[in-house]
This record gives sequence, structure tokens and C-alpha cells, in this order.
Amino acid sequence: MEYRIGVISGDGIGPEIVREAKKVLDKVATVYGHQFHYEEILMGGVSIDACGVPLTQEAIDSAKASDAVLMGSIGGDTTTSHWYQLPPNLRPEAGLLQIRKELNLFANVRPAYLYEELKGACPIKDELIGDGFDMVIMRELTGGLYFGARETKEIDGVMTAKDSLTYNENEIRRIAIKGFDIARKRRKKVTSVDKANVLDSSRLWRKVVEEVAKEYPDVSYEHMLVDNCAMQLVKDPCQFDVILTENMFGDILSDEASMVTGSIGMLSSASLNDTKFGLYEPSHGSAPDIAGKDVANPIATILSAAMMLRFSFDLDQEADAIETAVKTVLKDGYRTIDIYSEGTRQTSCSQMGDLICERIK
Repeated sequence: MEYRIGVISGDGIGPEIVREAKKVLDKVATVYGHQFHYEEILMGGVSIDACGVPLTQEAIDSAKASDAVLMGSIGGDTTTSHWYQLPPNLRPEAGLLQIRKELNLFANVRPAYLYEELKGACPIKDELIGDGFDMVIMRELTGGLYFGARETKEIDGVMTAKDSLTYNENEIRRIAIKGFDIARKRRKKVTSVDKANVLDSSRLWRKVVEEVAKEYPDVSYEHMLVDNCAMQLVKDPCQFDVILTENMFGDILSDEASMVTGSIGMLSSASLNDTKFGLYEPSHGSAPDIAGKDVANPIATILSAAMMLRFSFDLDQEADAIETAVKTVLKDGYRTIDIYSEGTRQTSCSQMGDLICERIK
């Protein structure tokens, strides 16, 4: 099979981790008889430097013409980078919000899985994590507070800022359907997270989720307030299968979930629309402090590439091969610096990519 992959290497460690993901994809192509064609797309700080904006129309068109997009990371140090002296709509992250909207990427899927070999890096006590946990956070990605109307102005002599949190029933329904569909393929449990005791948007969220749940009698579901969910993630993460939630809550909870796995460098993600198209990226940021040092952990990006094979290309066997290779490398004791512990063997970013490639059979 032949596929066209848009590649947003981005900023910071982005080019390094994307390089390793492409290396792994090329090994998969060789072993399984596929062809992957890559087209570089500028976004983020590199686009600002080259084009004056974080995302051009040409970049959007290239992404739309691809079968899927693989992304590294965008942005830089918010205190020192010249990119953050610009107006908010011209900063690197504005490009990310724009491409999500332009490509209608309303569903963000973030697995949080604790590898047996990394239990020692998990900050939660052994008696609480037991045999480990395996959850997916399904986050609505193109609505809510991040995309609502906003303004900052002086009112009666006082500077006042306002952000609007808005959802309509159609936006909620489509993400709920995605969440229940994924739960049906897993352990058949959805935890819908909101703040319905305070927010009108959350009360509508809860109502629509209940309507969708009726179409999935084989999937159990529960409602949970976001503050309680934040507590439960560190108290008993094993209870969760699919966490379904809105944009801002999902942003915060997915980062919390990433840390109970031991390292955010292990977590992949997929942003999907209502077709097979998706944008695949690691959950972590651009880590400008270690950029160019060949020490970044590429596993999250490599696992994101595996998600791309699974969700956009229906290449389940090939995705399994990558995921198995990652587990084997960890079992063999190899670690990048962020997950290194005494008794294991420290590797560089590029070495980790090579090791994973060697184990794809």
C-alpha cells in the first residue's frame, strides 16, 4: 500500500523525535511492503521565522492533501523566545489551534498506559497501581473555552478579561459517539467528566452524553465531576477505561494522567475528524532546553506513528509490530534519560529509534 504523510517536525526537539518515528515507519514499510511518502509542512516557530505566521494557507492545503499528518512539537521557551513577544494570534500555539479547526480535528485520543518495566517511575504506591492501568482520555478539541469569544478591555477604570465557554449539542454528541465507540472496543466503560454542579455547558454535556449512552447498552457509563476525577487519577487510576471530557478539562487531566505513567515522553496522541484522517503527535512539548542534544525520548512520537497506522490506514498488524517492539526494547532494559533508572542502559534519542527498528520483524 502507498500513503502520503504530511510531516510537521516543528520546533525544539520536534525534528529529532520525528526523525526517529520516520525511521521506524520506513522499517515497517520495508518489512510489510508499503510505501510512505513524506511531505514537510511548516508550522509553529519555524513557520513564523520563515513566513511571518505560525501557519500558512499553503501548509493547511498540504495537510488536507495528505492521508494523515505526523507532528513533532511546536513552540519554545515562553520567557526567552522572540516568538512570545508577538501578539497571541501570531505565536506558535496559534498555528496548532488553527490547524485543528481547519482540519475539523474535534476528537483527541490520548492513551495512558503503565508499562510493567516503568512501574518504578510511577509516583503512585505499588498497592494502588496493582497490575498497572490502561486508560484513554477522549478530549473534545475544537470547542469550549479555547475557541470561545474573548476580550480584554478597561471597564470603569479596571482592566477586565473575558473568555467564553460555549458548546452546542452537536459538538458534544459527536465526541461522545467517538468515546463510546472506543470504549466498545476496549473494556466497555465510559467516565464522562464535567462540572455540572456549576456550569450550564456541563449540564448540557451531561444531558447529551446520557442520550448517546442509550445507543450503547453494552457500554457502562458514569458521570464524574472534574475535581473528583483529578483526585481519582492519583488515588485509583485503575478504575478508568475511557475518560470522556471537554477541551480544557481534557487538557489538564491528560497531562495529569501522563505523569502517573512515569514520563510524559511515553504518551502518544491522535486528533481525529469524522473521516479516517488524523493528526498524530506526542503529548509532550518542544523541550527547548534539550533540543539538539540527542537525548529526547522519541517513544511517544513512535507510538503516535503506530496510532496513525491503526486509525488512519487500518494497518493493525503493523501498528502491533511497533508497539511490541517498544515493549521489547523496554524489557531489554534500554532507557532514554527521562526514564533511566539504576540497572538499566541509557540510550540516546537516535539509538532508541535504532533499537526499536531492530525489533520490528
